[in-house]
Formats: sequence, structure tokens, C-alpha cells
Amino acid sequence: MGAEVKQTIVEIIAEQAVLEPSDISLDQSLEDLGIDSMGLVEAIFSIEERFDIQVPFNANEPESSEFDISSVASIIAAVDGLIAAQKAG
Repeated sequence: MGAEVKQTIVEIIAEQAVLEPSDISLDQSLEDLGIDSMGLVEAIFSIEERFDIQVPFNANEPESSEFDISSVASIIAAVDGLIAAQKAG
């Protein structure tokens, strides 16, 4: 995972959770951080805008989406994958 991608996503999630980036652990879920569904939507919009990518519309449905939002680390990995696919394609 790119360090810039990781740092930016942690900052976006921290902003939604009203926490400092240093308080965010990669194994935490958004629920652990107190981020509700509206906060998730805002975080996804911020991620899309920052990285110029399109997150699948069903990202909040883990059984239907390849974009895993189960933890901070999985979100970073999913964004890395979308960025790589965009560069390749």
C-alpha cells in the first residue's frame, strides 16, 4: 500500500470520526470509530474526490461488493486496488 494513500485515508477517516489520525488503528472498523452510515458516505465521497476514483455504489454491502469496508486496512487495500486498476486500464 502506498504511504500517501494510507496517510490520506487515515486522515479522511479521522476527520469523520472526529479523532486525530494518530488515534486511528488499521485494524479498527468504522463502527469501532463511531462512524455511522452517513459518515461512511461522506468518507467515500472524500476518498473518490481525493484519488479521482469511483468506489462501487454497493460498498456498504460487503456480501455484494469487492470494496471491503470491514476495517481501515481493508479500505486502504481496496482504494489501492482501484487506483492500480485505473492506472492499468
